[in-house]
Amino acid sequence: MTTRAGFAALIGEPNSGKSTLLNRMVGAKVSIVTHKVQTTRTRIRGVAIEGDAQIVFVDTPGLFRPRRRLDRAMVAAAWGGAADADVVVLMVEAHRGLTEGVRAILEALAEKVSARQTVALAINKIDRVKAEALLALTEELNAAYPFAATFMISAERGHGVEDLRRWLAERMPEGPWLYPEDQIADLPLRMIAAEMTREKLTLRLHQELPYELTVETEGWEERKDGSVRIDQVVYVARDGHKGIVLGNRGETIKAIGQAARAEIAAFLDRTVHLFVTVKVRPRWQEEAERYGEMGLDFRDGN
Repeated sequence: MTTRAGFAALIGEPNSGKSTLLNRMVGAKVSIVTHKVQTTRTRIRGVAIEGDAQIVFVDTPGLFRPRRRLDRAMVAAAWGGAADADVVVLMVEAHRGLTEGVRAILEALAEKVSARQTVALAINKIDRVKAEALLALTEELNAAYPFAATFMISAERGHGVEDLRRWLAERMPEGPWLYPEDQIADLPLRMIAAEMTREKLTLRLHQELPYELTVETEGWEERKDGSVRIDQVVYVARDGHKGIVLGNRGETIKAIGQAARAEIAAFLDRTVHLFVTVKVRPRWQEEAERYGEMGLDFRDGN
C-alpha cells in the first residue's frame, strides 16, 4: 500500500475558525478555542488520518498587524507554519468577507508561498450568509488569488469538512507516516495542559487581561496509582492583574483550576491533581524563556 504524509497549514485572520477546524479534523480537542481573538499563540500540530494518508495540520496564530513583541513573534510563527507546509488553507469568514486583513494576507501569500505549494480557500461559517452572497464572495476571492480549490465549510457544525480532508489527503506527498497511528498532536503534554488552563482563564476573564498573562507547567509528577500531579504557574504583568485572576478569596482561580483539571483529566483519561499558582512578572513578554515555553522564537519579536 502506498502511504502519504505531509503538512497542511491553516492560516487566516484571528478568530476565523482555524482552531475549531483543526479539532474537527483531528477528532479531539488539541487547540484551544474561545470567542476572543489571538487565542492561538504558537504553531499547534494535530494529526489526522484519511485513508492511507496522514495529514499533519498546523494551526497557526491569526494573521494581524502586530503591535507588541509577542504579536510579532506570533505572526512570524504563522508565516513560518505556512512556509513549511505542503498545502496552505486560507480560512475566511463568510459573513465578514474580503476584509482589509484578508487583502493583506492575499498580498503576502504571493510573496511568502513557494511555487511548489498548493493553496486552497476555505470559506467558513457558511450558515451565516445566503447562497447568493457566498457565490459572490467565492468569485471575488478567486479573482484576487489563484486558489487551487474552494471549499464551503462550517468548522463548528462539520459541514464540508470531510470533503476538505479527502482533498488534502490526495495532495499529501507519497512517503511513510510521520507519527504513530494513535498520536493526535505533537505538542508536549505539559504544553497542552498549560494551554487548557489558559483557555479557561481566557473564557473567564474579560477585556485585555488574557493577553497579559501566560501559563506554564512547572511540574509533572507521575504517581504510582496511575494519577498525575501537575503544577502550573500563571504569570501576569501587574499586581492588579494577580488580584483579578485570584478573585475574591481565591474563588476565580479555584473555579478556573477545577474546569482545567476536568478537561486535562478527560484528555489524558486519568486522574489529575492540578495545582495552579499566580505570580507577577512585570516584563514576562520581554523574556526569551517565556517565548520558548510557548513554542515561539523570541528573536522573531524584534
